[in-house]
Amino acid sequence: MNTVDEILDYAIDQEQQAADFYADMAKRSEKSGMKEIFQEFSREEERHRDKLLDVKRGEQELTAHQQVLDLKITDYLVEVETTENISYQDALIIAMKRERAAFRLYSDLAEKVSEGDLREVFLGLAKEEAKHKLFFESEYDDRILQEN
Repeated sequence: MNTVDEILDYAIDQEQQAADFYADMAKRSEKSGMKEIFQEFSREEERHRDKLLDVKRGEQELTAHQQVLDLKITDYLVEVETTENISYQDALIIAMKRERAAFRLYSDLAEKVSEGDLREVFLGLAKEEAKHKLFFESEYDDRILQEN
């Protein structure tokens, strides 16, 4: 990945993969409530993909100026596997870990390039992933930690 377009193409592909993952989880969910939530997650990832497409077309900018809260819930969770009858809790754990990995990737890439547009794109993408992670951490906090 050497150009901004290549980076955006990669990020767009990653968002599509995430949308597909959540859509698949929705199909496998037996409970209608879980199915609905996973469908919303999939739609959210599609909105992120669309935002990146807008950035690529020059219709929107990504900025890294606003800080995003990190609840750090993911730091204390063990790895889980995707199974046919995955629990909502495990699905949230997978989602948080996926978003954390994407955040780290873009943050690391931003550190490796010099100042300029490419660095700003990486920082903007990292911020977007941090927002995704915060969304899932908040959901986990509200629906899992608060209920126990």
